[in-house]
Amino acid sequence: MEKYKKPIGVFDSGVGGISVLKELVKQMPYEDYIYFGDSEHAPYGTKNLEEVKELTVNNVRFLLENGAKSIVVACNTATSAAVAMLRKMYTDIPLVGIEPAIKPAVLNKNGSRIIVMATPMTLRQEKFQKLMHKYENMADIVPLPCPGLMEFVERGVLNGRELDKYLTELFWSVNHKKIDSIVLGCTHYPFVRAAVQKAVGSDVAIFDGGEGTAREMKRRLVEAKLLNKSSEKGKTRFINSRNTEDELKLCEYLLNI
Repeated sequence: MEKYKKPIGVFDSGVGGISVLKELVKQMPYEDYIYFGDSEHAPYGTKNLEEVKELTVNNVRFLLENGAKSIVVACNTATSAAVAMLRKMYTDIPLVGIEPAIKPAVLNKNGSRIIVMATPMTLRQEKFQKLMHKYENMADIVPLPCPGLMEFVERGVLNGRELDKYLTELFWSVNHKKIDSIVLGCTHYPFVRAAVQKAVGSDVAIFDGGEGTAREMKRRLVEAKLLNKSSEKGKTRFINSRNTEDELKLCEYLLNI
């Protein structure tokens, strides 16, 4: 098989990376995709650095063994922990990660107050700290750890009283001053965007990094002459480490909502 016909590999610590997959499909509808969700080991955001690195390397190796021509690390925690190492290991394939969309949030409004929602580990990592410091003179950037939020998405709970209560309590610590923007710094969080918007109010802008990640992967595939030349809509294959029918049904549901 010609290399350009091979699928794009996408992985996340669970089902959250499907928010990035949706953007990839939107921008590159003629590509095939293989999506691996490591729900068995989720969440990554509360694990130690070495464990996340090991899981991430194993997941990338699995996707390459299954024929992926390129890799999207659709997990903020895994990107923060391991993407620099992965780029040294795999210099011959297009490989992109995802990072919190702080830049577009900062550029949206001068001197704004921006809440960055992310897993505790993402916020601790040097990659995030550098990104935040880069823009700290342009905006008031407030990191907000969200332990437990991704688990709502893993259970398919995208709205309802339990989630509303969690978000109300979460934002209690940061809503003493006006919030201009929210950055969804975990790929699970776009699936609860409506609930977040409800919690913070309709005048607060919300940003995530999925679109930019998809755009960067397309640029790299074009550069490497690996963009699929087909005119037929591509297919997506889902694999989950839990390997249950419920997980695969949730994947299909999240891709199509």
